[in-house]
Amino acid sequence: MRQPAERFEGWIGGVGTASGLRLVVGHWPTSPYGPFSDVMLEHPDGHRVLLAPTQQVADFVATTYTFDEVRLVPVDMQVDATTGHLRAGDLDATLHLGRRTPLGLLLRAVPTRLATAPRWIAAIDAVARRVLPGVRTVGSAGHGRTEYYGARDLHRITDAGVHLGDEDQGPMTDVDPPVRFGFGSTPTTPSWVRITTLVTTS
Repeated sequence: MRQPAERFEGWIGGVGTASGLRLVVGHWPTSPYGPFSDVMLEHPDGHRVLLAPTQQVADFVATTYTFDEVRLVPVDMQVDATTGHLRAGDLDATLHLGRRTPLGLLLRAVPTRLATAPRWIAAIDAVARRVLPGVRTVGSAGHGRTEYYGARDLHRITDAGVHLGDEDQGPMTDVDPPVRFGFGSTPTTPSWVRITTLVTTS
């Protein structure tokens, strides 16, 4: 029997760096686990790392996505209208947020009830894959789970500074090659996307 969907409200940001490190940050002010942020890193050699603030979050995310390593570290994400400051263990990143894109304007025009309905999210999956290569709006997360990503808004990330330990990861680049944590990647162009995520379990 399908269980009621778990609902997460927040933002997902993805950036690449000249060093080859790619990161995806999830910032979730509203979730079944309370407010939290988490970070997924893929190193140039393909090593995938989850940075999670609690064991409960780590267990949930690691059951949904695939990682080579999971670390429990303090994760702090502070966001205002133009900047996101992230600190997670020895990772320090500043994301500079640009204006809403034309696609963001279209996403905001869709009524909330429709934009977050699983049938609608599934119906626009093929469109999303054409408009934003690598992006999926619905897919199997394994373990009997299906995830639905209802995009509600989109801003470009215009610049980013990323340090891992004492090492500057270099200028921001596209998220290329795509990250390999789950059934889809973030947009290739660094983006800050407002998301309603629904996770159902059969």
